[in-house]
Amino acid sequence: MFRVFRKEPSSRPSNASGETPAFLLSSGHYLGLFRSRLLQALIVGSLSIVMLGASETPSHRYERVGHNMMCACSCGQILLECNHVGCPDSDRMIGELRTQLASGGSDRAVMDWFVAKYGAMVLAAPMRGGFDDVAWIMPISVFLLAILGTALIARVWKARTHSRTPAPIAGLTATESDELRERIRRETHY
Repeated sequence: MFRVFRKEPSSRPSNASGETPAFLLSSGHYLGLFRSRLLQALIVGSLSIVMLGASETPSHRYERVGHNMMCACSCGQILLECNHVGCPDSDRMIGELRTQLASGGSDRAVMDWFVAKYGAMVLAAPMRGGFDDVAWIMPISVFLLAILGTALIARVWKARTHSRTPAPIAGLTATESDELRERIRRETHY
């Protein structure tokens, strides 16, 4: 199906570094090589697109949905990984998960069923949409606002210190005041 091109010694002229001049690169041999590589890329690309549409097996769906839920026994573990000894909830919930998936509902419908029965604590991560978007957006926005606020405060403080001029000490002239400040600075320097 694919031809393998071998580089055979040619009698084509080459420059001092051994490279073939650019005007010779458009020969039929290189055009055939280009077409072959283009055909190979198109085949790989089309197979990739076809494989993206491959349907998911029930076991993969079970694993994916089961790993998006927490066990309701308050052990803090993912439903399918709950190793809590004598867990009263994991076996029942896993059975309910299999039943819901077998009924043919979408992943979202299965998750909504579990949320309706056990509450939002059954979700390992908030679902996208509605008020749950706040749980995804707020931490990032608070972090960015904290960085901006810190930068603004630092800028204000820096502007205040540069604009201040020391007030003269009462009873001393300006030069005596400056000398006294310099002496204090030298004696308190570590």
